Amino acid sequence: MRARRRAVANAAAAERGRTIKRWSRKEVVEAFTRFEAANPEPKGELEHADPFTLLVAVVLSAQATDAGVNKATRGLFAAAPTPGAMVALGEEGVSKHIRTLGLFRGKAKNVVELSRLLIAKHGGQVPRDREALEALPGVGRKTANVVLNIAFGEPTIAVDTHLFRVANRTGLAPGKNPLEVELGLLKTIPPRFKLHAHHWLILHGRYVCKALRPDCPGCLINDLCRWPEKTVPR
Repeated sequence: MRARRRAVANAAAAERGRTIKRWSRKEVVEAFTRFEAANPEPKGELEHADPFTLLVAVVLSAQATDAGVNKATRGLFAAAPTPGAMVALGEEGVSKHIRTLGLFRGKAKNVVELSRLLIAKHGGQVPRDREALEALPGVGRKTANVVLNIAFGEPTIAVDTHLFRVANRTGLAPGKNPLEVELGLLKTIPPRFKLHAHHWLILHGRYVCKALRPDCPGCLINDLCRWPEKTVPR
């Protein structure tokens, strides 16, 4: 596992270090037109019932797979579907449900505290505001972007490991860090595609443009991709 992680990290670093010609506006439109045709209404893979359970699921997803989070949250959300119920469950109660996840004790503390703050400061509701979201424990820019996008329909772009890789590898929006990539994508992607853009790119990175052994022949945008190591005829 450690060897695989090192290989993935080294590959990502190499891709960030390459100088790749940026895509033209015509190419960007073509790429997202293809993504839209193949999957008109892409969805995130974290199971949730409302903004609160979405927020908790995304907080728990740090350094964990969506499948692993879903397995843990089914019992958690059955026991505590609201901020008040989560506070009543307490850190130990939350921990019992999520102990299969990495860093589960710290995550349990954050989930209980953010639930308490939602009650104290926001009437038990998840705020539709980036600054307010990022003030909650365990919530960073990526988490806020996911919640704003999925729960409230804001055209935000949440840059996870998969999206970061795709943006750098293909040359769509190269950047040295997630914020650079996010801002590059917001500048590059036409408004009509922004609502679903991060889902298309995350799913593409998760299932097609994988860190190791990417499926270049099955890629919808392999003719547009700038990656010098892609395994398709040029």
